[in-house]
Amino acid sequence: MDGRLTNAELAQRVGLSAAPCWRRVRALEESGYITGYHATLDRHKLGLGVLAFVRVDAAQNTADITLRMEEAIRLLPEVTTCHYISGAGTFELQVVARDLESFSGFVRNVLLRLPNVKDVHTIFSLGEVKSSSALPLPSTLTHA
Repeated sequence: MDGRLTNAELAQRVGLSAAPCWRRVRALEESGYITGYHATLDRHKLGLGVLAFVRVDAAQNTADITLRMEEAIRLLPEVTTCHYISGAGTFELQVVARDLESFSGFVRNVLLRLPNVKDVHTIFSLGEVKSSSALPLPSTLTHA
């Protein structure tokens, strides 16, 4: 859905009058279903040509050390997403950089110097097939 729609436009699309539509949107915001609105930026136009998926392996996996790693990762603007994962590795990061040289410097000078980092493994994106922050509603899910 387009977050720039006016309440009147949204109401027309969903078949409600403006006041009930506004109340429903407010209720969704207040109950936490809608957590914010944002603009999607084109990373290429910003000069961020490299997109990498980086698995970070921790030397130790204790609660305190893991929390310190999470706090350090949150401060890195190059890291656009971070997931605490199961299986091989501790964290899966999505990282953007201007070019391979910048990315290499980021890994050597930043990631490998984070607390408790044992190793990093990188996979580079060759091209985005789908990139969306939209979540499917249960009624729209396809079943195999």
